[in-house]
Amino acid sequence: MWCYRGGSISAEPRINDRIRVPEVRLVGPSGEQVGIVPLAKALELAQEYDLDLVEVAANARPPVCKLMDYGKFKYESAMKAREARKNQAHTVIKEMKLRPKIDPHDYDTKKGHVVRFLKQGDKVKITIMFRGREQSRPELGYRLLQRLAEDVQDLGFVESNPKQDGRNMIMVLGPHKKKTEAMAEARQAQEARKAEAKANPGRSQNAADLQDAETAEAPAEAPAEASAEA
Repeated sequence: MWCYRGGSISAEPRINDRIRVPEVRLVGPSGEQVGIVPLAKALELAQEYDLDLVEVAANARPPVCKLMDYGKFKYESAMKAREARKNQAHTVIKEMKLRPKIDPHDYDTKKGHVVRFLKQGDKVKITIMFRGREQSRPELGYRLLQRLAEDVQDLGFVESNPKQDGRNMIMVLGPHKKKTEAMAEARQAQEARKAEAKANPGRSQNAADLQDAETAEAPAEAPAEASAEA
């Protein structure tokens, strides 16, 4: 009886003398079909070309093997996987909280956050919080959500219509722009700024000094990623 005593099962293909079949369907270094050959002949060809014999389709009958530089293949595969993870776009849902009778200045500030989130390709969950007697006036929250959706309609759309959830009313806005597109545009803008700074070092330094001065004079702003409450 077979018994598993622990340890991980290797997902890597069998190569060279680890291949235990009488014959294989051989694929050459450039992808050409060599045909079905005895295993000994395939190993001999691998030695002749100074390559590895790699089993690429173990369940085929006979198994399919290819002549390749396995070390180089593993390295290139790892680099491709790393690049794919780097460019992978994760869906993020930001949240913005408002009160039904929000002050016009606060509304503009929070609308600005919503605009920024949508430009970044993120979804935004808008929550209207009702307190006390406000719960008897749900139309106030509904009108506020409609107003916000209209103000940002160039950047996003209503993915989930307003609905009551206890003391809150919730609406979800989705971006017109995909996350991958937003990331690509952000990288392009960053590269353009670097190129401009390299071409005009004095001008870029003056701009940086001006930005630092404005930042120092401006009041501190709460982090946009955190939920904001009116």
